[in-house]
Amino acid sequence: MGVTVDVHEVFKYPFEQVVASFLRKYPNPMDKNVISVKIVEEKKDVSTGIIYRKRIAVCQNVVPEILRKHSGDCWKKVNILKVPNVQLEEESWFNPQERNMAIRSHCLTWTQYASMKEESVFRESMENPNWTEFIQKGRISITGAGFLNCVLETFASTFLRQGAQKGIRIMEMLLKEQCGAPLAE
Repeated sequence: MGVTVDVHEVFKYPFEQVVASFLRKYPNPMDKNVISVKIVEEKKDVSTGIIYRKRIAVCQNVVPEILRKHSGDCWKKVNILKVPNVQLEEESWFNPQERNMAIRSHCLTWTQYASMKEESVFRESMENPNWTEFIQKGRISITGAGFLNCVLETFASTFLRQGAQKGIRIMEMLLKEQCGAPLAE
C-alpha cells in the first residue's frame, strides 16, 4: 500500500541563508535521533555552477522496542528491525544561479522490506524574493512483514510527519540564531 507525507513551508529568510542552515542542521541537540551526517561526495559542474553533494546520515532506529523484541515464526521476517542504527542517503543539487536546491533521499537500511523516498526543493518564494519556499514529498512502503506492514507504515508516517515538523522548527531556530529575526513582507 504505502503512505505519503507532504510538507510545504515558507522560511522568511533569503535562499542562501536557508540552504546554509539546512546543510548544517544535523546533528543537533534538538533531534537526538540523527547521530551523524557525512559528505561522501561533492563536486561542482564548472559549466552550470551546480554543486552536487551526496551525504550519508546515521540515525537511531526508532522502531518501537516491542516490534524489535518478538521472535517466533510470525516475527522472523521482521528480525531485520533489530538493528541499532539506520542509514539514509541524501543527494542534493544546489543551483546558485537559479536559486534552488533539489534533494532526493532514500533509506539504505531495510531495502528488501521497506522503501522510503523523499524529494524536496528549496527555492526562492514567488510571494517574496527574500523568502524561501520548502516543498517535500515523501513515500514509505513496507512489504514482507505480513500483518505488520500496515502497523509499520502507520508508525513511519506519524514519525516522518513529526520529524518534518521538528526539522522545520530546527531550521527556524538556526536561522534566527544565525541571521536574526525573519524578514518582514
